[in-house]
Amino acid sequence: MADINVDVLVIGAGPTGLGAAKRLNHINGPSWLILDANEKAGGLASTDVTPEGFLYDVGGHVIFSHYKYFDDCLDEALPKDDDWYTHQRISYVRYKGLWVPYPFQNNISMLPKEDQVKCIDGLIDAAMTAQVSKTKPKDFDEWILRVCGEGVADIFMRPYNYKVWAVPTTKMQCEWLGERVAAPNLKMVTKNVILNQVAGNWGPNATFRFPARDGTGGIWIAVSNTLPEEKKRYGQKGEVTKVDAQKKIVTLKDGTTIGYGKLINTMAVNQLVEKMGDQELISLSKGLYYSSTHVIGVGIRGERPERIGDKCWLYFPEDNCPFYRATIFSNYSPYNQPQADVKLPTLYNADGSKAKSSEPKEGPYWSIMLEVSQSTMKPVDEANLLKDCIQGLINTEMIKPDDEIVSTYHRKFHQGYPTPTLEREGVLKQLLPKLQDLDIWSRGRFGSWRYEVGNQDHSFMLGVEAVDNIVNGAVELTLNYPDFVNMRQNTERRLVQGFFNAGSSSIPSRPKA
Repeated sequence: MADINVDVLVIGAGPTGLGAAKRLNHINGPSWLILDANEKAGGLASTDVTPEGFLYDVGGHVIFSHYKYFDDCLDEALPKDDDWYTHQRISYVRYKGLWVPYPFQNNISMLPKEDQVKCIDGLIDAAMTAQVSKTKPKDFDEWILRVCGEGVADIFMRPYNYKVWAVPTTKMQCEWLGERVAAPNLKMVTKNVILNQVAGNWGPNATFRFPARDGTGGIWIAVSNTLPEEKKRYGQKGEVTKVDAQKKIVTLKDGTTIGYGKLINTMAVNQLVEKMGDQELISLSKGLYYSSTHVIGVGIRGERPERIGDKCWLYFPEDNCPFYRATIFSNYSPYNQPQADVKLPTLYNADGSKAKSSEPKEGPYWSIMLEVSQSTMKPVDEANLLKDCIQGLINTEMIKPDDEIVSTYHRKFHQGYPTPTLEREGVLKQLLPKLQDLDIWSRGRFGSWRYEVGNQDHSFMLGVEAVDNIVNGAVELTLNYPDFVNMRQNTERRLVQGFFNAGSSSIPSRPKA
């Protein structure tokens, strides 16, 4: 017998695990417990604070949503108006010393004339090919050529996506795209080139929210705080060392054993099958590919420069910097960096030269967060990455050589992006059902490995919908029909809905019609 027994065990307290726990707590039916090896909730949506007081998320996270249930749960956790800032996305691509408004492929009117010609040429060829083509693109590279043409492909799409994904576009499938990549409108692009106009904001995150305090990680700590303490085991006492899928027993680092009826796993599925010791599933999981993410933070003394202004995040396809994206993190909240009266010494100037004085001085301060990808197909000089990134900021005129650096941050996330490779679906269509046959619902950014439903709202709802599938057989729309949930407002679930309390001794069966 296990030391503890529950109907539903949730592994991981990131957005997916917390979505499952919130739903279990809301339904108030099956008994449940949530585990996490970290002391704090948040997972890959956590926030770190440097000794100097600069905040950095695990990469670029903002809140925009396709689901009312997700909104309800966040508003319950952070209910006050001053808990949030709402921003208009101000986003650009850096190219040949210019800031081209995002999305690049809709704004080639901003490019030098010779590049405009090359891009329009490619777009016309792509449009003509699309008229006669009867087959779907076989990979992401072919999709780029079919939709954007050779010019946009060579100037932006290929180099940028290699910097993001750390794999060539020829090795990626294109089913994941959906609302992730803007397809250019040839007539609109041509009109804008002739009239020298800019295309407007595109995409689901054109407006977004960001927490006033504690970064993105603060959201998930607040959501976790709405759950009963006795249902949470965080830290070493929540670290899973073994999963016995046959006996349905999980062993923790402190030796505690937990028996379960159903398991919702949100740790990376390749790590889960290792802890299960299932050689067939381990072998299968080796067909999944991922890249690592380096998050670099740079804290700078001085007023935010005019050239930076109210920019949110910026894209860098060229090879004059190692990072693919920069976020002006200090623009999201005034509490993402130390207040102006805090005295900090200058570590060094941006060009590496020694500071004039080592005496602590007051601010104000601003900050930049950078992201760099790494994989077996795209190596990185990790030892010199911080220095190379600061030089990249100078090269792209984000900062000046004599800017005073007062704080730096560098953290590598071994599993950063679940790559939508050509082989991915073949693996997942075997792996996830085999796990479910063992009463294991593996869900989340790396739990179910589908990047197209890997945003915070998607991840949270993967957990919610897994619970509804367990409890009453409801279809998991987010996992199985990403395009459907992304093209509509999903208002069916609300936090105010009541549920019949089925007790905790058994999982309720689906009620008869």
